[in-house]
Amino acid sequence: MSEQPPPYAALRPAAVSSLAGELRLACMRISRRVRYESTDIIAPHQFSAMCRLEDAPGTPGELAEIERVSAPSMTRTINRLVELGYVERAPGPKDKRQIILTLTPEARRVLKEIRRKRDAWMSVRVSHLDPEEQAVLQRATAILTRVAAE
Repeated sequence: MSEQPPPYAALRPAAVSSLAGELRLACMRISRRVRYESTDIIAPHQFSAMCRLEDAPGTPGELAEIERVSAPSMTRTINRLVELGYVERAPGPKDKRQIILTLTPEARRVLKEIRRKRDAWMSVRVSHLDPEEQAVLQRATAILTRVAAE
């Protein structure tokens, strides 16, 4: 009995490079489209800042560093989130000059609503695919999760 070849031959380096570029663009387009799905509630950069505070309070400097924006830009974002009632400022426990930012219960409700809207947008698109395409996406999701973790 002869040895069975692998079901898929390895791609040549040029084909891998082409696939990587196409995949990157597709992921960027989907990410951008989903990100703008809920701009009627808050702007994408505000959502991102709120997500950073979801697990633990933080300082404006920490947020700016994580979000890779300037301190003045983050200050404007924080000021708007405070105006909207989504973020509260408090003095630091050891250094009263330090500002600690926390989410309000309303902010947590808004995050949940935005995620629901984004998931609904994606669910509609996936539901229009045929079962074979849905199965491919199911496998691709596991692979992409692995790629993102590396």
